[in-house]
Amino acid sequence: MQALLAIARLTFKAAWRFRLVPVLAVLLIGTVMVLPRVIQHDGTAKGLTQITLTYALGLTTAVLGLTTLWLACGTLARDIEECQLQVVAVKPVARWQIWAGKWLGILLLNALLLGLSASIVYAQLLVRARSLPPLQQEILRNEVLVARGSFREAPPDLEPAVERLLQERLKKETVAAMDRNEVRRIVREQLKAQIQVVPPGWTRTWRIDMSSVKDRVRDRYLFLRVKFFAAEKSASGTYAGIWDVGPPESPMATRDIRSQAAETFHEFPVLPNLLDAQGWLTVQFLNQNETALLFPIEDGLEVLYREGGFGLNYARGVAILFFWLALLAAMGLAAASFLSFPVAAFFSLALLLVAFSTGTINTIIEQGTIGAINHDTGQVENPIWFDHAAVSLFKGLREAIHLVRGFSPIDALSTGRSITWGTLARAGAQIVVLIGGLFAALGMVILTRRELATAQGKT
Repeated sequence: MQALLAIARLTFKAAWRFRLVPVLAVLLIGTVMVLPRVIQHDGTAKGLTQITLTYALGLTTAVLGLTTLWLACGTLARDIEECQLQVVAVKPVARWQIWAGKWLGILLLNALLLGLSASIVYAQLLVRARSLPPLQQEILRNEVLVARGSFREAPPDLEPAVERLLQERLKKETVAAMDRNEVRRIVREQLKAQIQVVPPGWTRTWRIDMSSVKDRVRDRYLFLRVKFFAAEKSASGTYAGIWDVGPPESPMATRDIRSQAAETFHEFPVLPNLLDAQGWLTVQFLNQNETALLFPIEDGLEVLYREGGFGLNYARGVAILFFWLALLAAMGLAAASFLSFPVAAFFSLALLLVAFSTGTINTIIEQGTIGAINHDTGQVENPIWFDHAAVSLFKGLREAIHLVRGFSPIDALSTGRSITWGTLARAGAQIVVLIGGLFAALGMVILTRRELATAQGKT
């Protein structure tokens, strides 16, 4: 342990010696302090949050992420090329300790810079919030500076109905000639449409089980977060509807008439104590427009409730950002274990680019090939073994990317969503332990088995 900490300390000192820490600290502090002042918000809680929290934290993460990759690739690859690691390797220090020590040193540097930047962003948000009008300050306290849990209606199990309708339609010769998976997808989308679409004059009802927090939300306001799509454009740009919340035919139920824009999220409060005796919340929407509205099953309606304070929730969100930086450090060090500095940096950036290209990956998986398809049938003609191997590889890659990108701490913080301790633990296990551990194991094994004498860059 003493040798590992010594390597970490030397890595941290090297960053100071090369002026990386002071220069990067000035850059980050300037960014998080100047950006909110250069880009003026519109005087609303949402505008302040977007600039002070979303933009500043996002830019901080991007700058630190690229710096982490560059430092991780350079600190190990240059030590090998300049023969410094050959001198350390003859001492009673295992090569895996050298690798892990450099990783810990980079983590210490990231913890210092990320903590400093995040603290400034947090202080700026609280200070600038005082300049908002009283109504916007109230919105900020209720919708942003809070940790809110959420409930949705349980998604319906459509598969039994899909299979039943599929068998009925396959009895027709024209349908039987089509691809079965495509017919199944069409049937599933038609069933989803019957649930999601609200025709003019019709009512859509949601029943949401909140029994697990029934006592916690007593005497507290809830918030409905809704999003819908319209079949036809409205002249006013908004769509009217009546929202009834609470037990049906109960004097406790409330009615709210609202006109809202489509294709965007809306939040509005709900009076306390509207759950029924079993802890269920009933929400009904009456479509008063001349066009149909579609509420997606996934995020058409969501109930938000206060779960905790903002400070601790903010710290958990920053911790997930730190996990991402730890993964990038492991990725860079793994690449530098067997590549030169320029090649390792290029390789790491290429991996990062692939991680953000999930749209292309999904297209390849859906088409079943990395080549061309028949645009008339939408199918692959004469697929070869390489297509099957490539699709399997991309499926595994997509799952790995989802393990890392399945967390959105900045989005959660900017919308007042709760980042629970369970979410934090899952993020650490998936990002650092699982994916980061794979890169670490790869880097340590390669560095241990590598012949350092053949990698020196000069004599």
